[in-house]
Amino acid sequence: MNTLDVWFDGDCPLCRREIALMRRLDRRGAIRFIDVATGQGQCPIDRADLLARFHAREDGRLVSGAEAFAAMWRAIPVLAPLGRLARNRRVLEVLERLYVAFLRVRPRLQRALRDR
Repeated sequence: MNTLDVWFDGDCPLCRREIALMRRLDRRGAIRFIDVATGQGQCPIDRADLLARFHAREDGRLVSGAEAFAAMWRAIPVLAPLGRLARNRRVLEVLERLYVAFLRVRPRLQRALRDR
């Protein structure tokens, strides 16, 4: 079993919640979560680029956005069907559009979570 590398922004309350859920679901330990905010681990690209979009390394290939989420889902058995569905180019295009739309509202969501 290959380990999937996933980079995330540990300073982002939204990201921390998402990663906490993925850690609970990753019962096989198939994912290595790397907090970019703390500087743990090596960054394969510029740190600012890693913080701007979600990134993962699957089978040695760096992917980002919806493709990175799909890679993470494939590593978790309960989410694997959704991850496999995202291998379809059209499905991935729709997911990527949704991800880009999410990125536009992400700062407001982050602020709302920090203010709680």
